[in-house]
Amino acid sequence: MQGPYRIPGALQPFIHTQTMVVRSPGRINLIGEHTDYNNGFVLPAAIDKAVYVAVDKTGGPDCRLHSVDFNETVTVPVADIKPVPGHWSTYILGVVAQLKGKGFIVPGFSLTVYGDVPLGAGLSSSAAIECATAFALNELFGFGLSRKELALLSQKAEHEYAGVQCGIMDQFASLFGKKDNVIQLDCRSLEYTYFPLELKDAVILLLDTQVKHSLASSEYNVRRGQCEAGVAMVQAKHPFVASLRDVTLAMIEECIPAEDIVYKRCRFVVEEIIRLQEGCLDLLGGDLHAFGQKMYATHDGLSREYEVSCRELDYLVTAVRARPEVTGARMMGGGFGGCTINIVKKDGVEGLVSDLTASYAVEMGKELKSYLVNIEDGTSVIKG
Repeated sequence: MQGPYRIPGALQPFIHTQTMVVRSPGRINLIGEHTDYNNGFVLPAAIDKAVYVAVDKTGGPDCRLHSVDFNETVTVPVADIKPVPGHWSTYILGVVAQLKGKGFIVPGFSLTVYGDVPLGAGLSSSAAIECATAFALNELFGFGLSRKELALLSQKAEHEYAGVQCGIMDQFASLFGKKDNVIQLDCRSLEYTYFPLELKDAVILLLDTQVKHSLASSEYNVRRGQCEAGVAMVQAKHPFVASLRDVTLAMIEECIPAEDIVYKRCRFVVEEIIRLQEGCLDLLGGDLHAFGQKMYATHDGLSREYEVSCRELDYLVTAVRARPEVTGARMMGGGFGGCTINIVKKDGVEGLVSDLTASYAVEMGKELKSYLVNIEDGTSVIKG
């Protein structure tokens, strides 16, 4: 299916008559943080910032990869694919390796990649590269894989080649995005439902702290371990429980001592799963104000109960909380840096960004970056 999206000018010099071009977007997550690895729900959406790949069959034995952003070309024999840690090509090579692992014969090809997803902002540029590559090669060579299979394949590429044990949300959102809708994704069954996000006179504004504290990866693993410890405590009295997805607030009160740090961690996750499901009902009813209040509640839980926020994120959420033009805000992503996501009235964006840019520089000593994003369709062929 050809989409309504244009090929970026930076990619035009690499387009030939037979070239196929695929667009795969980055993503935001409206609510539902740290719920994915607990088999809960997430509520992502694809955005209008994307990765584009231009692919051609070559008939030779190599994959020839070029990055417009880095102005760099690498050539690798398809028969000898291996990770290149820390290099942009790893995300593409990981997908090729997964296709080969499934028994597909991958002929030689050339691939040029260009993206306008801000790097380091928590918008999943890596998943966008993986999904764009997987989708393009699947279309180019007729492998016949479904979008769900491509999402799982791309996730596995990130695990095995990039070394990041990510959940399925990023790849799923990139491939399954739908314009003006969020996706309620069940991370256990991979069943999903679209919910309309009717912003009316509002827009989605991302405020980038420009920081990524070193705690992010180590504390992520600590939180996973704490959640697993909580599940084990509950299982002692409720053997059917397999993950925090199966746990109620009453079970937490019954089975986990309130003074134990695990209590706070597990309580947040269970509350967040409930909050997300109630938030979807708000969207169905067109109650954006109620949904925005749940975003604030999520931030409070992430900051105080799950303790994955940081000074910069807390500052930005506190700074907008009392402003009438802001419907809701929270930190987005794993934590300790990255962006806050804000729902803001259109006519209030300019003043808000101006005020916060000045105050953030004074209070935090850093430059504040901001991005307006629209919710768009997922991965598609835009030429070919």
